[in-house]
Amino acid sequence: MVLSIEELKALASNLMKEGLNTQQIADELSLSQDTITWLLSETGEAERPSDVRIGWRTLGVRPQRIAAVGAVMADVADEEVGQHEVDTVVGISINGIAFAYEAARILDSDMTVFRTTDEGEGSGALSNKYSQVAGKKVVIIDDVLSSGKTMSKTIESIRSAGGEVSLAIVLVNKTTRNEIDDVPLRGLIRAVVV
Repeated sequence: MVLSIEELKALASNLMKEGLNTQQIADELSLSQDTITWLLSETGEAERPSDVRIGWRTLGVRPQRIAAVGAVMADVADEEVGQHEVDTVVGISINGIAFAYEAARILDSDMTVFRTTDEGEGSGALSNKYSQVAGKKVVIIDDVLSSGKTMSKTIESIRSAGGEVSLAIVLVNKTTRNEIDDVPLRGLIRAVVV
């Protein structure tokens, strides 16, 4: 469903009233944080950011569809890194987690989560409830790459914890980038404004 700017502003505003931060709203609406900040600005004086809204609800409503996408991501990881070279898969919250679980299952690797926080754009922390990344070769999975801020923070967190990031995979890459912070980046789909 295509939404007008006014409808997106209303959705973003309602999500903020429900307690979501800009990162969580960006995840929910599949837009960049820059676009969410612009939508939430009262004045609207800032120049409208260029963005592509990605709607993948058709995939998200059926577990078998999420599993199929996770299987494709696992296949990409196997092709790029080698199945036996992946120790841990990191899913970026919230949307990358489901894909990462399935990819980790297929790759027979450990799994952990990078949780986004309210500390600023892209900020977050690795969860301690799941696998640790120290001394491990890691693949990161998320749904959409917009600005790359969250992916960069995830890479930084993994490296700080002693992990080696071998590959980053996203469902949709909204940039022309093929690497991020010296890590190969693979998108199953590339969607950029031309």
